[in-house]
Amino acid sequence: MAGKPKLHYTKGRGKMESIRWLLAAAGVEFEEQFIETKEDLEKLRNDGVLLFQQVPMVEIDGMRMVQTRAILSYIAAKYNLYGKDLKERAWIDMYVEGTTDLMGMIMYLPFQPADTKEKNLALIIERATTRYFPVYEKALKDHGQDYLVGNKLSWADIHLLEAILMTEECKPDILSAFPLLQAFKGRISNIPTIKKFLQPGSQRKPPTDEKFVAVVRKIFNI
Repeated sequence: MAGKPKLHYTKGRGKMESIRWLLAAAGVEFEEQFIETKEDLEKLRNDGVLLFQQVPMVEIDGMRMVQTRAILSYIAAKYNLYGKDLKERAWIDMYVEGTTDLMGMIMYLPFQPADTKEKNLALIIERATTRYFPVYEKALKDHGQDYLVGNKLSWADIHLLEAILMTEECKPDILSAFPLLQAFKGRISNIPTIKKFLQPGSQRKPPTDEKFVAVVRKIFNI
């Protein structure tokens, strides 16, 4: 199957957003088939195209890929964003797992009860500034390169920028104690394909609001 990858998901960020980021950074145009109702999801399930009855699902290279990590790994390898050898790939995996954990906390925040949101937001900020960002700041310092792994752009860099921008939506000055990450953000944001993705009108999705939470609850019956 030639043609553009086709992404099947809701109109929000969720687990698909990192896939959108990675494709955009690789300069790959993609189409989106939005799941807007419970019936849309049921149709995909009934058609037998979801291996584990779940989305995200991406049609790419004749496959219907599911499981976020598998999709991301495939795209990273296909577009040469996954290191030059096994050791570099291991470092990329470790860094990506860290940013995945942090972004997961932020992703679920809008779905939490109102009385726990403030506590969980404080926890996100505390984890970002004490557990995650110090690791990436030190990595950039010790490595002495513009990128986290090797001396070229990788999936780890793209994922970290996505995580930085998400945490800045929680606390705009969250990088104040991390000068190398501030510089990293500026560099990676100015890579032409990423710069384009960050412009208004791109396929990047906005932060999750209450209206979208209600839509998601209805579609997935949660």
